[in-house]
Amino acid sequence: MADNVIKFGKARKLLARKTREAEAAENRVKYGLTKAEKIKAKALQETASKRIDGHKLGDNEPKL
Repeated sequence: MADNVIKFGKARKLLARKTREAEAAENRVKYGLTKAEKIKAKALQETASKRIDGHKLGDNEPKL
């Protein structure tokens, strides 16, 4: 019978901890990347864009 006793303070703190953890998980998904990862992704995107632009034919291509 003693194992059915719930301390409300402990239960309240446990609930608060779980809600904070859930909010933190949502924020990790929402704001996911670090600054270094954002800079690296931007640099890769720019180099890919320059590479694609370099392979374009130009203005003298036939228009259909």
